[in-house]
Amino acid sequence: MRQETAQEKAQHAAQETALTEAQQARIDRWLAQYPPDPAGRRSAVIPALHVLQDDNGGTLERHHIAALADYLGMPRAAVFEVATFYSMFHLDTACGRHKVNICTNISCWLNGADGLVAYAEEKLGVRLGETTTDGRITLVREEECLAGCVGAPMMVVDGHYHTHLTRERIDEILDGLD
Repeated sequence: MRQETAQEKAQHAAQETALTEAQQARIDRWLAQYPPDPAGRRSAVIPALHVLQDDNGGTLERHHIAALADYLGMPRAAVFEVATFYSMFHLDTACGRHKVNICTNISCWLNGADGLVAYAEEKLGVRLGETTTDGRITLVREEECLAGCVGAPMMVVDGHYHTHLTRERIDEILDGLD
C-alpha cells in the first residue's frame, strides 16, 4: 500500500477542517449582526458552533472547532473553551436527533423539576446523559439554569423553550418528536 505524501496529508487535513460554503454563508449572516472587530467575531462563536453542530447531526467534532477558529481568525483554544463550557454543545459525543434539557435550578426545582426528570427518565427508558436505543432522544445531563425561571419548571428541546411543565405536557412534547 502506497504511503501518503506530506502534501497529500496536508491537503486532507485542510479538507477536514474546511467549512462548506453553506456553513460560511450562515456564519457570515451571524457575523453581520456584530461589530466587524475581534469582539464581534467572538460574539458570533456560539451561533456559529450551533450551525456546525446542527449540520453534524447534533455533535461537534474537534475539526469543526479548528475550522471555525481558523475562519474567524481566532485562537483555536478560545473557540474550544466556548464549546466545552456550555452544555448546549456536544463535543465528540454521539447524541440523539433531539436533545432534551430539563432545568433543575432553584426555581424549577421548587416547582417539581426533580419529579419531572424522574418521569422523563422513566418514559424514555434512559437516565440523564443517555440516548434512547433508537437514537431519537438524548436526555441531556442535568441543567443548572436555562434562564426561563418565570416559566418554571421548564425545559429546552432542540433549542425551543417549553415552560410550565407537567407530566402531561412532557408527554405531549416528547411524543411529538419524530
